[in-house]
Amino acid sequence: MQDPPHSEDLLEQVAAFLRTEVLPQLSGALAFHVRVAANAVDLARREVQLAPASDAAERARLTALLGMDGDLATLNAALCDRIRAREIDLATPGLVDHLRRSMLAKLAVDQPNYSTFRRALEAWGDE
Repeated sequence: MQDPPHSEDLLEQVAAFLRTEVLPQLSGALAFHVRVAANAVDLARREVQLAPASDAAERARLTALLGMDGDLATLNAALCDRIRAREIDLATPGLVDHLRRSMLAKLAVDQPNYSTFRRALEAWGDE
């Protein structure tokens, strides 16, 4: 077990430092690159924070949907193979729900402020 500060906290502080201390002193291309770096640090923080639970949920859904076990990459490859072979389609129970939940989990990391993501959370419920 790691003692505080945890990686999420460290990444949050780095992003805040870039935005509040460094960025105001810059302009032009360098300011743009610092903004990009702060956004990348935020994305890394969200991934550290959210990915373990969302990956476990995705793996559980895929295991149930495919009737097989494996790591996430293997299960996703199997899903793609079965879709390509037309063994699974949108009428397959659980597929649409799995795809929706997977998409919402990925957007929660990549684009949590995306307006369409927010509307989807409201319409479909968050995880």
